Amino acid sequence: MVSLDSLRRTRSNSADSAWKRFIRWLRRRLPMGLYARSLLIVVIPMVLLQSVVAFVFMERHWQLVTQRLSAAVTNDIAAIVDLITTFPQDGDINQIVRIARDELDLNIAVEPGGELPPPRPKPFFEILDQILSEEISNQIRLPFWIDTVGNSKIVEIRIKLEDGRILRVYARRNQAYASNTHIFLVWMVGASLVLLAIAILFLRGQIRPILALANAAESFGKGQKIDDFAPRGAEEIRRAGLAFILMRERIERQIEQRTAMLTGVSHDLRTILTRFKLQLALSGDNPDPSLNQDVEDMQNMLEGYLAFARGEAEEDVGELKLSDLMARLSAEAELYGKTLTTSIEGEDNIRVRPNAFTRLVANLASNAYRYADTVRIDARHTVKWLTITIDDDGPGIPEPSREDVFKPFFRLDEARNLDSSGTGLGLAIARDIARSHGGNVTLGDSTLGGLRATVRVPA
Repeated sequence: MVSLDSLRRTRSNSADSAWKRFIRWLRRRLPMGLYARSLLIVVIPMVLLQSVVAFVFMERHWQLVTQRLSAAVTNDIAAIVDLITTFPQDGDINQIVRIARDELDLNIAVEPGGELPPPRPKPFFEILDQILSEEISNQIRLPFWIDTVGNSKIVEIRIKLEDGRILRVYARRNQAYASNTHIFLVWMVGASLVLLAIAILFLRGQIRPILALANAAESFGKGQKIDDFAPRGAEEIRRAGLAFILMRERIERQIEQRTAMLTGVSHDLRTILTRFKLQLALSGDNPDPSLNQDVEDMQNMLEGYLAFARGEAEEDVGELKLSDLMARLSAEAELYGKTLTTSIEGEDNIRVRPNAFTRLVANLASNAYRYADTVRIDARHTVKWLTITIDDDGPGIPEPSREDVFKPFFRLDEARNLDSSGTGLGLAIARDIARSHGGNVTLGDSTLGGLRATVRVPA
């Protein structure tokens, strides 16, 4: 038997789940940009305020004025009905018609016996029809028929008198209805539009420096040059822009110092290696082969260290065709004797640092060629992102080590171990290049049974 507490918990969980689903649905439909959200912050309160004011005005002022005007017209009609009932002679009727026309501004006519027309359909905006009908029912208490739809400026009222005659009354609409009240709404909406236009102009001026700072940070993250950025706007935005410039300068100085230091070290080491090679060449006819191999390994390691420190950061952004990149990778696969399939989805041209990005993808593809027989490379270029996945059927990398392999000089002992001549910098260089473009390189399980390397950078 289900307890009361469990039912309450079930209902509470259902309500929470429905509320969370509504919040997720609302978030998906709200704009993501700062400018659009700022506009909503300005527009929504103003629209809500106008709606409340208009509702209160319609409910109180407009309805109250219309009710009083309708009551006044109904009082005049009730007086006319009383006069006709009291003085039923034809001559008196003519005098009553004159008095109604001259003194009450009503055109009336008394017709012999007949029946009232069938009720007409209610108008869409029936405030006058409803209030006037209520006033006639309360004050005159005779069968009646009204037409508030036909002529926009005239209201026709027919009342069946006790003797069977029909009293027809024609009154101007503005006698029974607050017809000029819409001017208030026009002024309110017009003033709000003017205020919105002014707010939008000022808001654009405040949002533009923030967007410029965001674009500058994004461009710097992609490795692009941003020479024309200058802090503007409010004091807080200027401080954020100045902090960004100082941070960018510190990062650039650090990169320059690292590159200059390793360039100097590499120059000195190259001189020593050249001397070793010369001494080995002059040492005799049968030098030890391992010495030559050690010198070559040291040369390769030195080039790898320098490439890792440099990171191709000095290259400018340009156009690169994915089809040309895939053709190059296919040629390398043929040299390795591997099976490669490629696919490209979306635009062929991409804006990256061509040499660095080519090296990034080539490094990952070379690792796949080294350990697998079948490789598949898929490129998907959308409006916001460029995603390249490299799948192979090799032994893969254990999941606990997939982040460690991106560390400089890290070497695996099992599965996809590096060659004896490797430096342990290949994946570190690949991730460094991807992050310099504002993206990243991640490893996962491949559908081919081996390793999947995913490159994802902003388009």
